[in-house]
Amino acid sequence: MKKVFNQNTHLGVNVKTVLNNDRVMKTGKDYQGVLRRDVEIDEFLYDEHFTFVETLPWSMKRNPRVYNGRYISVTRQDNGNLRPNFKPMKMGDDFSLERYALGVYNELCMALGGLVEEE
Repeated sequence: MKKVFNQNTHLGVNVKTVLNNDRVMKTGKDYQGVLRRDVEIDEFLYDEHFTFVETLPWSMKRNPRVYNGRYISVTRQDNGNLRPNFKPMKMGDDFSLERYALGVYNELCMALGGLVEEE
């Protein structure tokens, strides 16, 4: 039996995944997100590169949330830019400005580390 592939089927591709909870994609589990083709390669070479960024299930709105932390969230705008958003500060008796600033810094590094590629 001869297998016929759909016109928009890509064989032999490399996919970089940026997931919120899972370390690797699980078999049979559906993920919502954005798939982007990173490198334009000749049609007959099977070494294409894609990046999949998982969005949170409730964020399939205009600007999907690609990271949701304790101090910040990061959304992807319609033009593809990333936008960090601060969450309201909880200033109680045990509030420490240094601990808060360090928490924001750590979350920015974690959120943007997989989304922004350094040149």
